[in-house]
Amino acid sequence: MKASLFITCLADSFYPNVGESTVRLLDHLGVRVDFPDGQTCCGQPAFNSGYREEAKNVAKTMIEAFEHSEYVVGPSGSCVGMVHHYYPLLFEGDTKWEERARKFVDKTYELSQFIVNILGKTDLGARAEATATYHPSCHAMRLMGITHEPLQLLKHVKGLDLVDLPFAEDCCGFGGTFAVKMHEVSGAMVAEKAQHVQETKAEILLGTDMGCLMNIGGRLRYEGAPVQVMHVAELLWQGVREGVGS
Repeated sequence: MKASLFITCLADSFYPNVGESTVRLLDHLGVRVDFPDGQTCCGQPAFNSGYREEAKNVAKTMIEAFEHSEYVVGPSGSCVGMVHHYYPLLFEGDTKWEERARKFVDKTYELSQFIVNILGKTDLGARAEATATYHPSCHAMRLMGITHEPLQLLKHVKGLDLVDLPFAEDCCGFGGTFAVKMHEVSGAMVAEKAQHVQETKAEILLGTDMGCLMNIGGRLRYEGAPVQVMHVAELLWQGVREGVGS
């Protein structure tokens, strides 16, 4: 099986280890991964700010970049959610692009969704002696319907004590441009989320979207909380290496 990595802007620019962990995990699972270098932003910032035509131009670049991919896998429910829910709307009624957009949608998956639902894997042989809690991002949960997949993978990590996060489904307040335009509301929301994370006494906060983790992690650092923030892919790959060595 072959898959193309959809790196996403945040992973590419700020969290390259998330991209590397994604590739190494997929390789460990027998998936041959390539990286179409024509890919760019999914267009979500432009779309959410009302720049529909600019978002369409970006979307066309993405569709062309992954045109010949068997599967497309990204470590972000938010970016994959943009593709799934808004690309068909952007090109609705456009005979040249609508079908191409739908084909792109049909083969594009968030990482945990791909591992559990397409590869049929839940136990990756990972090990991690730690206490962790998991934040389900709004876009992964609400746009993509990703609820059990990350938790299934985490619950099979040997030695990991996974603690429930109070009010887990509450938004962290990031929301892309929302955090800028409505910064006071966003700040109050992330302060509440950080408080709940600290209530768990977890050593690690896990998630599937770097935007959320960046936002919550920033607040935790501001408060001086000793909580490590990790993408699920990072913990799983680190855990796989630990499991192989044990």
